[in-house]
Amino acid sequence: MSSAIRNKDASVYLDYPPLSVHLRPVLEISDEQVLELSTNNRDLRIERTSEGELIIMPPTAGETGDQNAEITMQLRLWAKKDGTGITYDSSTGFRLQNGAIRSPDAAWISKSRLASLTAKPKKVFINLSPDVVIELRSSTDHLNKLREKMEEYIKNGTRLGVLLNPEQREAFVYQENVAVKKLSNPKTVSFAPVLSGFVLDLREVW
Repeated sequence: MSSAIRNKDASVYLDYPPLSVHLRPVLEISDEQVLELSTNNRDLRIERTSEGELIIMPPTAGETGDQNAEITMQLRLWAKKDGTGITYDSSTGFRLQNGAIRSPDAAWISKSRLASLTAKPKKVFINLSPDVVIELRSSTDHLNKLREKMEEYIKNGTRLGVLLNPEQREAFVYQENVAVKKLSNPKTVSFAPVLSGFVLDLREVW
């Protein structure tokens, strides 16, 4: 999901690409420092790559925010009925096994995996890659970068990932040891077998 800034010459918001800050070898930023930065800058979404690079994303543009709210709502409503897991929005940070801290646009984790954590996810980043992640591409996001990010989730324990590309109306489905499945102009995306019964209605997103 991309960011937005106000055009000084017009009362509209324009998509603006994320800012990458290369810190190594000058500085090594800890998990606690990333959390403090995020807490002190709540309007920003901050991620850290496995190489220690900071990715800073200001607030989203209206269209992207509306699309993401729709995705999160559909997943949340299904999860409340299902009862086996917890959903998270784009403001949640997850620490992956490779050291990266990521914030997918929407995520789901089973209650059994959450119960196994020694540090409860209240005032710390959740120390695992979600079972399910959804990423939403904006007009300024590089598709290849997002695809690399989806592969990273899968390598670090995510069971199912869906990358949505609204501009071309494409969906990419990722699973471990399964070839990436590309869907062209789909009306829906099934999250089976990981989330049995959940089908994302993309007609409300496109």
